[in-house]
Formats: sequence, structure tokens, C-alpha cells
Amino acid sequence: MQQSPIHHAQLRDVLRQKLGERFEQKIIDKTLALLSGKSVDEAEKISADAVTPWVVGEIAWFCEQVAKAEADNLDDKKLLKVLKEDIAAIRVNLQQGVDIALSGRMATSGMMSELGKVDGAMSIAHAITTHQVDSDIDWFTAVDDLQEQGSAHLGTQEFSSGVFYRYANINLAQLQENLGGASREQALEIATHVVHMLATEVPGAKQRTYAAFNPADMVMVNFSDMPLSMANAFEKAVKAKDGFLQPSLQAFNQYWDRVANGYGLNGAAAQFSLSDVDPITGQVQKMPTLEQLKSWVRNNGEA
Repeated sequence: MQQSPIHHAQLRDVLRQKLGERFEQKIIDKTLALLSGKSVDEAEKISADAVTPWVVGEIAWFCEQVAKAEADNLDDKKLLKVLKEDIAAIRVNLQQGVDIALSGRMATSGMMSELGKVDGAMSIAHAITTHQVDSDIDWFTAVDDLQEQGSAHLGTQEFSSGVFYRYANINLAQLQENLGGASREQALEIATHVVHMLATEVPGAKQRTYAAFNPADMVMVNFSDMPLSMANAFEKAVKAKDGFLQPSLQAFNQYWDRVANGYGLNGAAAQFSLSDVDPITGQVQKMPTLEQLKSWVRNNGEA
């Protein structure tokens, strides 16, 4: 089970509750103190704004090691040396914290600064429009109706619409390492879920007033030895021709062809599209549905 990032003082109470039947309170408190580098004897000694993403199973494993160290009369320095020699065992406990394995984790104090740092396996770019965009203005009000002399506010919010290009890549080998030597099949299952999320999920802010629930019109996945963003396909803003969507898809496919031919790319690649555009050349397989594309990813780029 993963514990979302919370204040260390709150984390201490959560751990006492969840792990209290397995470990003495002093072991739990000492483990948290060693990992965070902060005293947990008194709540006020814990930085109120310090937050860290943890996995409960991960801390439970550390509690086991601290308990063993106390039984063997190991001091903290010797315990740290022993733990450093078995980082893979630590990573196994991240299998319930996939978001940490994907996005990484930074730690600057305590044992976690040496044992808990995780290089993220996923890189994700900000979505960009493929064309020039002009913003519109949306007026909104905030009115207090529950008091006779309430407050009121009139404001504006800029908004726009467009065809967006969204890019992400996953280092499968890094993901396997972050999950403690997980199999490639496990990593591919996670990658398949990421593909689904990128195709179907959009930011949730302002959705009550904009309802921008648009699924992706094209999803492409490729396996390669290096990350490949197609953002340069839109360095020259796409011009409208019966809308922006079709010429954007066309620009993407044409740029992919140039990159694939120029760099001699021969890794597995597949594309799902809702639109009829000139077919992409090379080794790219066309998938009629998103589910078939996901199955292709799950099968390591094999139909």
C-alpha cells in the first residue's frame, strides 16, 4: 500500500496505526527518524512543511532491518552500510508505489538521501498546440448569497482551444530496476496503462465550465533505444485547412517518416488514429482500435 505525501508528523501517526501490530512503537519511530533525518520524539521537532512520498510496505521493510540491527547490536552507521549493499531488496518494496517508480523521488536528509533516491523512469512533456492560438476571455463571478451584506467578485479567465501534441517516454529498463527487478512483462503492463491514460485523461481543472473531455485522435507508440519526441513537427505552426486536426496529423506523420528514414529507425512502432490521413510509411503498424494498440504494447510490440 502506498501512503501519499503527507507531513512527517502525520506520517508517524499513520505508521503507528498501520504497523503497530508488527513492530514496537520505538522501532517505528526510530525507523522514521533514521529515514527522514528528523526527530520524531516530539511532533514540534518535525518540520511542518516536510513531505515525502512513501510506501508503507517500504517502511515496514526498513522497520524489520532496524529491529534486526538492534538485536545484533549494530549501530546506525553499520546498518546503513549493510542496507547500501542490498538496494535491490529496497526497490522490491516499491512495487506498490508505481508512481514513485515512474516519476522518481528526491531525498535530501537521513538515510533516504542515500537509500531512497529514485531516478524516474518516465519523462512527460507539457502539451503544446500544433498551431497558433488566440486566447478568448471568460467572465466569472463569485457571489456570497448567504449573508445580507455579502461579498462579490467579478473576474476574467483566459482560455483557448486547439489541437494538442502530448509526448511521454518510459525507460523500461529503469522501470524494472525501480521496481526491484520486475519482469519486462510487468513493466509493459504499466506502460500499457500509461498509454491508456495519455489517450483518455485530460487535466481536471475548470472542467465544470469548459467540459474539455476530448479523447486523443491519434496515439502512436514506438520501441527504441533512445527517446523520440516529434515536437519539431510543429516548429512551424500548422495552418488551418478544413480545420487544424487533419493537417496536424499529416505534419506528424510526415515528420515521423523523415526522422525514421534519417536515423535508420527499425524498432517496433504502431499507430491508432480516428482520422483518415495519408498512411505513415516504414514499419509502423496501423491499429484500428485503442485496445488493439494496448495489446500490442503489452505484447512487447508484437501483434
